[in-house]
Amino acid sequence: MSIYKENDIIECSVTGIEKYGFFVKTKDGYNGLIHISEISSSFIKSIYDYVSMGETIRAKILSVDEDNKQIKLSIKDIDYRIHTSLPADRVEGFKILKEHLPIWMEDALKEINDNNT
Repeated sequence: MSIYKENDIIECSVTGIEKYGFFVKTKDGYNGLIHISEISSSFIKSIYDYVSMGETIRAKILSVDEDNKQIKLSIKDIDYRIHTSLPADRVEGFKILKEHLPIWMEDALKEINDNNT
């Protein structure tokens, strides 16, 4: 019995990018292809606008070849990006920027005005 079924949404890593699509690998060792026609309904100028090497994405399974451990996939109609939250220490750094930005802007505007008078 296959661990993957058609229409499942799985995570996979981008292992190769070609003009006609890109290749992925699952954590279970399956190799997959996402053909350029399964990336978007719109014209695709560059596949690099959609994915980058080593990126982990979500993809929808179109078909599974159990004998060869290969899958055909699509990202056309799903949110394929994996959204992660920032680590707490990075969030704290942004809070500091948020707090200080108005002060820095006020100081910069004052300096500009002083230089123009």
